[in-house]
Amino acid sequence: MKRNKVALASGLLIASSLALAGCGSSPSTTTGSVGKPQYGGTLVMALPPATNINWYFPLMNGLDDSLYNAWVQNMMYKPLLTLNANGSINYSRSIASKITPNAAGTQFTVTMNPKYQWSNGHPVTAQDVLFTWKIIQGASASTAPTPWPYVGAGTGDIPTGVQSVVANGQHSFTVTLKQPANQEWFIYNGLTDFIPLPKSVFDHYQGQLGTAAGMKNELTWLGQIATKPTSPAYQVVDGPFKLVSATPSQNWVFKPNPAYKGHKPYLSKLIFQFETTSQAEFAALKTGTVQAGYLPSSLYKQRNSVKGYKFAVSYALGYDDTIVNMNTGHSKSSNNAPNGVASIFNHLYVRQALQYGINQPAINTAAYQGNGIVENGIVLSKPRTIFYNPNLKMNYPYNPAKGKALLKAHGWSEVGGVMQKNGQKMSFTLDYSSGSKSTVQEVTLMQEGWAKEGIQVKLIPQPFSTIVGLTNNQWQMEDYGGISWSGSYPTGGGLFGTPGVGLDSQGYSSKTMTKLINATHQPYATQAQSLKALYNFQAYVSKDLPILFVPYGAGYALNANNVHNVMKYSNPFTQGISPQYWWESKN
Repeated sequence: MKRNKVALASGLLIASSLALAGCGSSPSTTTGSVGKPQYGGTLVMALPPATNINWYFPLMNGLDDSLYNAWVQNMMYKPLLTLNANGSINYSRSIASKITPNAAGTQFTVTMNPKYQWSNGHPVTAQDVLFTWKIIQGASASTAPTPWPYVGAGTGDIPTGVQSVVANGQHSFTVTLKQPANQEWFIYNGLTDFIPLPKSVFDHYQGQLGTAAGMKNELTWLGQIATKPTSPAYQVVDGPFKLVSATPSQNWVFKPNPAYKGHKPYLSKLIFQFETTSQAEFAALKTGTVQAGYLPSSLYKQRNSVKGYKFAVSYALGYDDTIVNMNTGHSKSSNNAPNGVASIFNHLYVRQALQYGINQPAINTAAYQGNGIVENGIVLSKPRTIFYNPNLKMNYPYNPAKGKALLKAHGWSEVGGVMQKNGQKMSFTLDYSSGSKSTVQEVTLMQEGWAKEGIQVKLIPQPFSTIVGLTNNQWQMEDYGGISWSGSYPTGGGLFGTPGVGLDSQGYSSKTMTKLINATHQPYATQAQSLKALYNFQAYVSKDLPILFVPYGAGYALNANNVHNVMKYSNPFTQGISPQYWWESKN
């Protein structure tokens, strides 16, 4: 799973996205009425407003874990697994040609396709995967140097639930777990972390990873080059593209990797372009300087005004939320919520009152033209997957009067329009992701709803990269966007399992939640039993509110008429991109 900038400012990004490389339909060499794909051409694609790509190493830390960093990484480094739009594994496009779990759910043997190689001519082998595993172990440790720890720690039994990872030969390895696991869950949430890394390049301190000092030196070096796209290490890749240049707040330029053993890219050059605002991106579309872009939700009525472009609506598997800072009790003050707000937000009734104050239908209408999804959980009805619980009800519909009464019932009283109790005030700051009018409309309507309950909230706009980089003592409430499931099995180990670990940056903790999450990780004889455990977990998320629900917007894509396959190879399940299938016609 990845942090996803809300975007629904960024329709194309939602429509044609992927964090695990995948496709919306089976690969094809023809495109129907538009004819045979042509080679060549430069395609410029717009990034969401104020979005920089700032981490290039394929294993990320928590502060830089974003969908757009993952896009770049997966274009350069091929993931172990490639997923189809329906969530199934496409072994014909994966490095893993077969995965064989045992019946107990304790052992997973992975057979690798021997055709893949690094651009320096070395084959992609099990030894590369074992190197990845060592880095995951070191980067997940509490002693890992800055800027670690690894964001995947705590998700999919990684790394503490793994007993061993051993190579069976050049193109096979076996992962053995300490305890049985739901086979499907571990494949999606555990094995996906085992992205092969070129050991010959990234093993900077060769032979020293077995010592604490050697691992620390290695992790320090990797952390240093992670944000430096000019590092020579990034020229050795096994993915479809190579990074040519990267200029923050301007553009990122890619060219095909001639040594790639999968589908060769049609394009000669692909450029990700930085956009200051959604209005600037829209202007670039109208002038034709961007060929693949998005229509800001605020400009929905102008969707037919951009001549020479195709319009499309789509959804991706994920959810949007607002989080409140519940971090408390840590020995370091920097790890705790500021001004004692954790002692307020840790009360369920407070989170319930906040949810009652969020007018999701009004936000959906104002910000997303009614095309969004009013949320009652973290697995939504669109795009429809087997993971969606159709029996989930709306526990806390908009009702500020009920929310206010709930606060009063717990001893809060309104003084000067603000609820107060024992010297504490319901007065908070909300940092939100800037650059999108839709987000401004969302947080403004939330502010208005909360004011009706006596909850005073000051709105603070911030760039997405700034928000995800804030330490715990620097924020009280955040609306950074939401979570992209990115092809993972949609359970909450990395979200709500352990405060401060993975994406549980809000510090939420619940013994009941932990028990329900653990139940989704157990092996089951049938898919129905597995789904029942997943549905029970989802129901508790809706009830206990580890996050606050806001509408999930639709994506609005605008692609030039001569640009093909962007939508065809979109993947709502993974939210990643497969630009090796995109092509431009010359007439």
